[in-house]
Amino acid sequence: MTNRAYNFNAGPAALPLEVLQQAQEEFIDYAGAGMSIMEMSHRSSVFEGVNDGAQSLLRELYGIPSHYKILFLQGGASTQFAMIPMNLLTAGKTAAFVHTGSWADKAIKEAKLFGDTAIAATSEADRFNRIPQLSEIRVPDNAAYLHITSNETIEGTQYAAYPATGDVTLIGDLSSDILSRPVDVSQFGMIYAGAQKNLGPSGVTIVIVREDLVESSPKTLPTMLRYDTHVKNNSLYNTPPSFSVYLVGLMLKWVQAKGGVAAMEQLNRDKTKLIYDAIDQSGGFYRGFADLGSRSLMNITFRLGTEELEKQFVKESEQQGFVGLKGHRSVGGLRASTYNAVPLESCKALAEFMADFRKRNE
Repeated sequence: MTNRAYNFNAGPAALPLEVLQQAQEEFIDYAGAGMSIMEMSHRSSVFEGVNDGAQSLLRELYGIPSHYKILFLQGGASTQFAMIPMNLLTAGKTAAFVHTGSWADKAIKEAKLFGDTAIAATSEADRFNRIPQLSEIRVPDNAAYLHITSNETIEGTQYAAYPATGDVTLIGDLSSDILSRPVDVSQFGMIYAGAQKNLGPSGVTIVIVREDLVESSPKTLPTMLRYDTHVKNNSLYNTPPSFSVYLVGLMLKWVQAKGGVAAMEQLNRDKTKLIYDAIDQSGGFYRGFADLGSRSLMNITFRLGTEELEKQFVKESEQQGFVGLKGHRSVGGLRASTYNAVPLESCKALAEFMADFRKRNE
């Protein structure tokens, strides 16, 4: 296709053309079943194969140890903000957070509904333009867990390394950078991520959790909000978002075909370098928001001299086929989200547009 947009949306985000084309080919008749994946029973052997296959490939690509469970849940990562303290924040314990911006803040607010919380570190004084140094993190002695947001999509910051928490469980919201680079899963007790940025479409949330954390969820919780419900039923307790799970499986096969997670990281670094160079070499015309040591490989945030010029940038970019470059409504500015499926060619085109726009408006 020659009319594909340069898609820099922050989520739902770009999907590989190859994945979309395969889904299109299989849309009406999946695997010779005479029906779409969306029409068949989630109890059927065909769909169970799709569900199990996606789990197995994710385990292989991400190096997930055998004593971790993989769940495909609904409700988005935002539901996990509540499910985690409901299941894991026990009496006398505190939920600790590193406050890095907009999404960390949402997680903190939900946890406060269920128990005590503590801020182990924050970059609020710096307008969340950086990730706190690991040496700044102070975990309370009675912490049930330490929660981090690996990548803040709105501010455009990302952890370069994760904190070592010893006996305290580390929980990571990796919604916007899962599978974008290798991760030592064993460092975490739980990782969760909405699929709609790096793993597929909206509708399914991936939870990777150590078995001992969810063997026995509190019996007072509603059935659907207990992790052990989904563990015991292989994520098939109720009707799952079957088409979304199927597309996650296709995305994982695409990552595998591209060389795996390490190859994804190199591609992402090559892509973002093009755009960061356009910012850094602009003589101050473009100003990056995130501190250099905290720059995200997934969301590049930057400003121009005036809001009027930023509006002009967005308008002209849209006329050239670029989508999603307006910054989040809460902070303004500009943002390019360069998730796994965003092609290198799109980033080259954006860097060229940025250079041309600068020459015409300096």
